[in-house]
Amino acid sequence: MAERIGAQEARRHLQANPNALLVCAYDSDEKCRQYWLDGATTLTELLAREQTLPKDRELIFYCA
Repeated sequence: MAERIGAQEARRHLQANPNALLVCAYDSDEKCRQYWLDGATTLTELLAREQTLPKDRELIFYCA
């Protein structure tokens, strides 16, 4: 289920659900570095790990 949430809600959600994965939604490494948040993974990294991630793992994507 995809829904939009604000930054504060995302932070609370990540604190409550440490298994959730925060993903920078930019496909450009330069933009990912520019908008980097602690604990995030890049879209490129996510795609590389796609086959090994549990299907029920929650993903939270962000962009500026």
